[in-house]
Amino acid sequence: MHPLRWVRRQLERRRTKPAADGPRYSHDAMPDTHPTPSQSPTNDIAAMRRSYDAAPLLEADVNPDPFTQFMAWFAEAKAKDSGEANAMTLATADADGNPSARIVLMKGFSEAGLVFYTHRTSHKGSDLTANPRAQVLFYWPILFRQVRIAGTVTELPPEQVEAYAQSRPRDSQLGAWASDQSKVIPDRDALTAGFADADERFQDHDKLPVPPSWTGYLLTPVSFEFWQGQPNRMHDRLRYRPNPDDVGWLIDRLAP
Repeated sequence: MHPLRWVRRQLERRRTKPAADGPRYSHDAMPDTHPTPSQSPTNDIAAMRRSYDAAPLLEADVNPDPFTQFMAWFAEAKAKDSGEANAMTLATADADGNPSARIVLMKGFSEAGLVFYTHRTSHKGSDLTANPRAQVLFYWPILFRQVRIAGTVTELPPEQVEAYAQSRPRDSQLGAWASDQSKVIPDRDALTAGFADADERFQDHDKLPVPPSWTGYLLTPVSFEFWQGQPNRMHDRLRYRPNPDDVGWLIDRLAP
């Protein structure tokens, strides 16, 4: 019997039998539900692809200053994306070169570089203490674009950290006190209790003091790469690097 016909018959029996009886299935009578090779999730993943239909990214069309070029692309992403265009993957490595990556939010950008905040004692904070270099990746799928920025990382001045920290919603400030970021905790109740304790401790404060381990970082760029998706995987990649003989930046085209 065809498996689909078998399933229909079993469903019909369920409708006509008392619920207490329940269907009585034998192992031999069950249809084979294991996916065939053509149905396997791995094959489905391998078949996932799309063609990027976008205008090419040409050297003649980009700004010679990568900071200006980034802000132009960021403004387009912000206008097109209702989510978080400032979300970026932050990649760090510890003293032994072991890499780690996570999504964080860019909280400032200027000619000095880009800014983000976290706990100094978190995994990424520990990495940056041991190895103060990082790379961030912005991915804006709605525009078929990526931007990679690599550079050195330094801590922000305490007064800048405090000014930003106290501009956040009060609950976000409480969260910074409640979470000993990246440390093992017994369960979610411990996190909830930490938040409640912080709320009680600072009940008379609209602007909380900055937790001792909470800080901000400035990534000073040493290279930018702008990636524009193109049909047939012929993507455009333009890399900016400092000009060793002059002020300004050199632009290289990289093979996709």
